Formats: sequence, C-alpha cells, structure tokens
Amino acid sequence: MNVYHALKMIQIEHQPLNHRQVVITDENGKPLSQLTDLLSDCLSKIDLFVDLPSTDTASDVSDVSDDLHLLTPLPNDVLDEYQKVLDQPI
Repeated sequence: MNVYHALKMIQIEHQPLNHRQVVITDENGKPLSQLTDLLSDCLSKIDLFVDLPSTDTASDVSDVSDDLHLLTPLPNDVLDEYQKVLDQPI
C-alpha cells in the first residue's frame, strides 16, 4: 500500500480523511516535516484541480499526476516530487 491508496481508503466518521491532519513519520514515529509539508502541498493542489474521490484504480497516482501536468503551471520537477510522495510505500 502507498500513501495515495491509504488516503483513499481511510475515513473518519464516514468522511474522507482531512489531509491537513496527516503527518508522515519515520519508523520510530518521529515526524518528517519535509515529507509532511510536501504531501500537504501536493494534496492542496489535487483538491484544486483533481477530484480525488472519483479516482479508484491502481493507476490513479499517475493519472492524478498527468492531470496536474495538464491543468497546472507547476514545473515538472515539482510534479515529479508529488508523484513520489503519493507512491511512497507505507
């Protein structure tokens, strides 16, 4: 399972997970601020340009990345980092 699929699967009181409350940690539970900030930035852009709840197949991380490439003026290296954080295994 990767970060993207976890975000799609986890619900609180039958509502999608609020990504602003997600913190990425290392194996010892210590927060990783750079990855947390990157994920928050990535998901904020996804909220603006992509309907995350409507994506539900295995290839959706790349589909989301493709949509962001088409719909945003963000540089390719930034979008590549977004895809990396969503593809991170957990």
